[in-house]
Amino acid sequence: MLDNPMPDMIRTEPALIRELGQAGYEATFAAMRAFTDARTPDTRDELWIVEHAPVFTLGLGADRGHLLAGGLVPAHAIPVIQTDRGGEVTYHGPGQVVIYLLMDLRRNKPGGKLYARQFVIRIEQAVINVLAAYNLASERIAGAPGIYIAGGPRSGAKIAALGLKVRGNGCTYHGVALNVAMDLSPFSWINPCGNPGLATVDMRTMGVDAALVEVQRALARELSALLAAPAESTPQQVPDAVARPRLMQD
Repeated sequence: MLDNPMPDMIRTEPALIRELGQAGYEATFAAMRAFTDARTPDTRDELWIVEHAPVFTLGLGADRGHLLAGGLVPAHAIPVIQTDRGGEVTYHGPGQVVIYLLMDLRRNKPGGKLYARQFVIRIEQAVINVLAAYNLASERIAGAPGIYIAGGPRSGAKIAALGLKVRGNGCTYHGVALNVAMDLSPFSWINPCGNPGLATVDMRTMGVDAALVEVQRALARELSALLAAPAESTPQQVPDAVARPRLMQD
């Protein structure tokens, strides 16, 4: 064993996982910004697991015309909040796993720093891996961030959304949302992610009965492991974080 291991042999510390329970969107948004403002090069990366009350959020440059009931959605009494993430309009609500990724992409790790595109690919792969553990096939679609059902009568329906903010110093916040067991009707009151007519599903729609906390923790573990893996690894080369027998009976 080497007394002084080379820098590229040092593994990045996995992100700290915080379970915040049910949390208001605006307060969480403010806390993410404050955390990112205050962090230093030595600050440990964190993953925040939350569940939000119903809310529509808008990305930078989002077209409010995608709010089908108008800018304030008065008929549905769901607040609309402008954010600084990328992307268009999306919906968060009970029964959805939301994980915010407070990461420093410029931090040295085996193989070098992580680029934004690699970061997105790993987040998407974490969702794909977790869904596979529940016997759900899913995939990416070129030019449409997020994860979609692959095959079957609901092929192409969106089951997970992705929206991030990457600051100039490489620090990130916002994150990923995976639909588990939701009231899906609010998705029909918007053009999800700016795509008219896009079908949106959850795991329950696809026949999976899973506890929200179980999926929250599985996705957080998968994200933590994939994001700490060597930067040069492709998703196919990164070991699965979730040691699984299948989580759903065949």
